[in-house]
This record gives sequence, C-alpha cells and structure tokens, in this order.
Amino acid sequence: MEEVDRVMKAVPHKLYYRIGEVAKIAKVKPYVLRYWETEFKAMVPPKSRSNQRMYRRKDIERVLMIKQLLYKKRFTIEGARKRLNELLRSSEAGGEAGSPSDFSGLRRGLESVRDLLRAEA
Repeated sequence: MEEVDRVMKAVPHKLYYRIGEVAKIAKVKPYVLRYWETEFKAMVPPKSRSNQRMYRRKDIERVLMIKQLLYKKRFTIEGARKRLNELLRSSEAGGEAGSPSDFSGLRRGLESVRDLLRAEA
C-alpha cells in the first residue's frame, strides 16, 4: 500500500474532511464514496448535525486502500472487502496506538508518578 502512504503525505492535516474534499484526494466521484459506504463496513464516516459526512484521516486511508484494491489490483467488491478486513486486522494486531495494552502501560506509569508525588508530600 505504498501508494496510499504517498498520497496521505500530500493530504493537508485537518480534523475532518467533507466528501467533496475526499473525492478530490481519491480522484473518484462522491457517489462512488457513498456506494463504498454501503459495501464496506470499515468505511462509515460520522455525520455532522447537518447530516454531512465528516471523514477523518483514517477514513481517507481506507478510501485509498479500497480504491487501490478495486482499481489497481482488480479485486471484486467481495474480494476487496475480505482483503481490507485482513489488512485492518493485521494493523490492529501490530499494536496500534490506543489499544488496551498501550493504556495499561500508561496507567502504570501514571500511578507510579502519583505514588512518588504522594510520598514527597
């Protein structure tokens, strides 16, 4: 997924992106993104109060992964869905930030700092 990494480096850093912005980044039409939302459970961006899709960086990465699987590697929708799930599972197994094991180590560190501060007081 080198192409995904290359494109993501050029994406401006923002908290949320609208569907038109994501369509331009991925070079697909907005209706394609809406269709992919129905086919890929991993790609469901939250919606604003005005019911606009608000994509995050991880959503854009997934859009680019789906595009690469469908257009470059010529997967079917079903094949791309399975491969995307495999890729996402393998990235989660790699110890992505925010996993429970990350927080348990952080918690132990904070508890030791707390104990040190209490001992000094």
